[in-house]
Amino acid sequence: MTCSLIITTYNWEEALQQVLLSCTTQTLLPDEIIIADDGSSEKTKKVIEKFAHENPTLHIIHSWQEDLGFRASMSRNRAIAKANGEYIILIDGDICLHQNFIQDHLSFAQKGFFTQGTRVLVEKHMTQKIFQAKKLALNFFSQGIKNRKNTLHSKFLSSLFSTHKNHLKGIKTCNLAFFKEDCLAINGFNEDFVGWGREDSEFALRLLHSGIKRHDIRFNAIAYHLYHKENTRASLPQNDAILKNTIEQKLVWCNNGIDKYIKRSHNES
Repeated sequence: MTCSLIITTYNWEEALQQVLLSCTTQTLLPDEIIIADDGSSEKTKKVIEKFAHENPTLHIIHSWQEDLGFRASMSRNRAIAKANGEYIILIDGDICLHQNFIQDHLSFAQKGFFTQGTRVLVEKHMTQKIFQAKKLALNFFSQGIKNRKNTLHSKFLSSLFSTHKNHLKGIKTCNLAFFKEDCLAINGFNEDFVGWGREDSEFALRLLHSGIKRHDIRFNAIAYHLYHKENTRASLPQNDAILKNTIEQKLVWCNNGIDKYIKRSHNES
């Protein structure tokens, strides 16, 4: 099964470099890495080009869109449309990966399911240490982390605590995976979401409405979330309203989704 790793980013080159470095240590490399760039400057482009040149075994694609504010749904849709992988793994540009991250996700990939992973929260001073050392070396006993139980990598614990869920609590696109065909069947992310919040929950909800079940991964597919200031919540009221409508109408399809890029891609080919 082919796999595309999609990394969202916006003008934080230092974190993106660290995330990309963690990709190079994977026990199983993704078939391609797509940077879903929500309008970063030329500086980010140069970082990506330099990394791609230094790591020719990794197939890097830079998917960029104009900077018109926080438009994560659109950025992800554009990247997913470009993806050649059957299986899509989404992370954010501040998520460093455990060396088994890709291999773990693929081991959980199962038709009829999408998977939600957890994260270790890295505190501010530890994030700065990681940037200075250009190396990620965290474990259960490390200082400067939260949710430290999520550092444990164990097949045994994973078999006990990785379970099916049918609700939205804990849905986060910083560690989420699904089959591309399932994403296309619901028209991808809803681009009516502008500004931070709820686009991930609404996407997962339409997957659930379409019959795709949720499988939560525990003690595998470990991700380390680098510290940053929280995004503004100014768009939450309008985004909550979109989510509420999807809940009440039991929607599967969104009208403002990924299909426009798929059609364009077909026309270009």
